[in-house]
Amino acid sequence: MRSTRIAPLVAISAVATLVPALTPAVASAAAPTPRQVVNDPLRQYTHQTPRWKRCEADLPANYQCATLKVPLDYSRPGGRKLDVAVSRIKATSPQKRHGVLLLNPGGPGGPGLDMPLWMGPELPTAVKERYDLIGFDPRGVGQSSPLGCGLNEDELNWQRPYKAATFDKDVRWARTVADKCRAKSGDALAHFTTRNTARDMDVIRAVLGEKKISYLGYSYGTYLGAVYTQMYPKRTDRFVLDSAVDPQRIWRGMIQVWAEGAEPAFTRWTQWTAERHATYGLGDTPARVSKTFWDLVARADREPIEIQGTLLTGDDIRAGRAVFFDVQGAAEAVAELKKAAEGTPAPAPSRRAEAPRHVPPSFGRAVPSDNSDAVFWAVACADTRSWPRDPEQYRRDAIRDKARYPLYGDFASHIKPCAFWKNGSEPATTVNNSVGALILQNEWDSQTPLVSGQGLRRAMKGARMVTVLGGQGHGVYGSKSCADQTATAYLTTGRLPASDLRCVATPAQAQNRLDLPLPAPQGIPGLLGRS
Repeated sequence: MRSTRIAPLVAISAVATLVPALTPAVASAAAPTPRQVVNDPLRQYTHQTPRWKRCEADLPANYQCATLKVPLDYSRPGGRKLDVAVSRIKATSPQKRHGVLLLNPGGPGGPGLDMPLWMGPELPTAVKERYDLIGFDPRGVGQSSPLGCGLNEDELNWQRPYKAATFDKDVRWARTVADKCRAKSGDALAHFTTRNTARDMDVIRAVLGEKKISYLGYSYGTYLGAVYTQMYPKRTDRFVLDSAVDPQRIWRGMIQVWAEGAEPAFTRWTQWTAERHATYGLGDTPARVSKTFWDLVARADREPIEIQGTLLTGDDIRAGRAVFFDVQGAAEAVAELKKAAEGTPAPAPSRRAEAPRHVPPSFGRAVPSDNSDAVFWAVACADTRSWPRDPEQYRRDAIRDKARYPLYGDFASHIKPCAFWKNGSEPATTVNNSVGALILQNEWDSQTPLVSGQGLRRAMKGARMVTVLGGQGHGVYGSKSCADQTATAYLTTGRLPASDLRCVATPAQAQNRLDLPLPAPQGIPGLLGRS
């Protein structure tokens, strides 16, 4: 199950080859009259009839797919159209059916078409009885008019530490990524935004014949869900926002919060590991554990350390800051690194087996190998106009933040392609409402740290938040968390808790994982934890 996945010490990413499959089932709509077009310019989209078909011959028959049409630019609905691929597994009990539950795994850039399949086993029967599970690839992702920039391996490497000697090279990298994406997609890039994806969700709602939608969104999906509640509060039913993005921090601030959140996680790890010096041999006080780690970083900067066939520099090791949110995994990883530095590497630890990753249905459409990276930059850059345009601002911030947050500060604040991206079609959405929703948050989440979840809670005044104390990892609901019962009760009854809640994760619960897309491009191989 996906709740038991964990990345190895050295994460080497590979692109799955998609095989030809069934022809997409494209929705049809009767041609609207001129009067209908004037009165409802979106009618041609909201009144589509989806042609549901079995997604693929070797997948369950109840897993059905269709392709809808949406406008690239909602201010010009008669212009260019995009595909949005959707899927469904119907509610198992027609008598108990409440409605539809749209699913989003995160990103930006994460495909969601297969979510009804892989989330099904993670969801309780009471939820599956009441909801049609609806997956979709957001615009630009996977089977939904996929974006690509033609980026090579070096250009996909976005984890770049600040160094005076390489600053000009990094500026050229950021400009090149922006230029290549613009060359591939042109002015259309301005419309690949969260606001437009929220509009696409509302088209899905209308096509499915629902007055309201319920929603389960993880990571970036929490921001997408929050934007939907802001734009369509009266069409919002039961929204679970899991591992939350702070809408005030999009998007540079959400990368910078990784550095901010890594420091307390590192401190916690040194304390935990010092208490287990007999097991890991990394130091019997937090200060000595910290010294062991930083000595390894310095050693790798002088001479890269080879581990499992990969040479790691000190910067590679720092780039793996996420591993420290899993104290046991980090202790094993650093102990392994120490052995490798001493010339006596041992087999990599394997506390949890690596589960096979399901390849999403392909419909026979080729997806660019850099699709997730292209969509990440498209959305992160076009969603907000707060990215600095002056490269020197990034230099100053990287120097400042490396001093503040030694583990990852310069990585987080260094220059990104958004410095050279054209503005999106609209300003960022201000999320500030009283719509009811349930926010779930692990205390030790490497990708959306606790402060991020608290930020979304402040913005959504009608929401309630469940904090899993001691919870580790990115993704709560479906990981057999102590918060699952509250989320299930909300989805099945519509009743939110009277106030914000806290629950304490057991040691076993703290080790469970959901396999969610990390909210960032793939990055480089390194000492990388998938927390």
